[in-house]
Amino acid sequence: MKNLLISIILLTMMGSSGTKKLKPYILGAESHESIVAVETNVIKNLKAQGFTVTGRYAPPWDANRRIVCVTSPQLLNAAAKVGGLTGFAAVLRVGITRENGVVNISYTNPFYWGNAYYRDDYPKVENYYIHVYNMFIRAMKVSGTYKGRFFGSKEGIEIDDLREYQYMFGMPEFDDVVELKEYDSFAQAVSKIDAKLQKGGKNFKKVYSVKIPGKNLKVYGIAVLGDNGEKLFMPKIDISSPKHTAFLPYEILVKDNKAVMLHGRFRIALSFPDLTMGTFTKIMSAPGDIEDVMEEVCQ
Repeated sequence: MKNLLISIILLTMMGSSGTKKLKPYILGAESHESIVAVETNVIKNLKAQGFTVTGRYAPPWDANRRIVCVTSPQLLNAAAKVGGLTGFAAVLRVGITRENGVVNISYTNPFYWGNAYYRDDYPKVENYYIHVYNMFIRAMKVSGTYKGRFFGSKEGIEIDDLREYQYMFGMPEFDDVVELKEYDSFAQAVSKIDAKLQKGGKNFKKVYSVKIPGKNLKVYGIAVLGDNGEKLFMPKIDISSPKHTAFLPYEILVKDNKAVMLHGRFRIALSFPDLTMGTFTKIMSAPGDIEDVMEEVCQ
C-alpha cells in the first residue's frame, strides 16, 4: 500500500513530457467557515497528525490572511541528519486565505522545498518527506473540502533544476546566503537575537524559533513589517489565485556563530517561480529592504 501511494504521488507530479516537475504549494482544502474558525480547526488537525505548531501570524496589512508554521520529528530529524543550511527546512508553512468567497487552506509542498533546500542530499531524507506529505493530507481531509492541488507554477520545475535553482543565470543559488552578523559563539548569537525579538521593534515581529536537535542551528521566522516590508511587496507579486500566503514569514538561520538569510533574489524567486522580470522590477528594492530588517534583528 505504501509503495502504491508513493507511485501515485510521483505520477501526480509528472509533467506532460514525463519528467517529474514540482510546484511550490499545495491547495489542501477549502472552507466556508470564518477565517478564525478555519485557523482553529486547522491547528487542531495538524497537531493531531503529529505536527508541532511553532508559530502563528496574522499580517496586520491584510485581514484575509493567516499563517501557521509547523515542524515535526521528521523535519527536525532530517535537518539534524544533514545539518548546515538545511536548518532552513525545519519549518513548513500553512497559509489560510479568504479569497473569492471561500477560505483556502494551502501549504508549502514538502517535496518542492525539500529538494530545493537539501539538493543532492535529498535522497537521504526522502522518507521523512514522504511521511510529512501524508501527515498533511490527513490533516487537510478533515479541515474542509479536500482539494490536494499543486499550484504556484504553471509548468512546475524539474527536480534536477530545483536542486540547483536560479531564477536566471547570475542570480543567487541556495547557498549564496547573506551573512547578517558574526558572533563570538552560537550561544551568544541566539542569546542576542532572542533578546532582540523579545523586545520587538516596529519593523519586525517574531513568528517562531526552532532549535535543531544536536546541532548549532536555530531557525527564526520573522515578519517583515514597516513601510518597506510585506505590505509593500506582497501585493505586487502575489497576484494569482490561490494566493501564496505560505510564502511568509521570512527566515534567519543561526549556523554556528553566524546569522544568515537566504538571498531575497533566491527566496522570493523560488516562492514565485513564474513571475516575469517585469514584475520583479517592481520589487527591486525588496531583497535589500528585507536584509535591512534582518540585520536590525541581529544587532
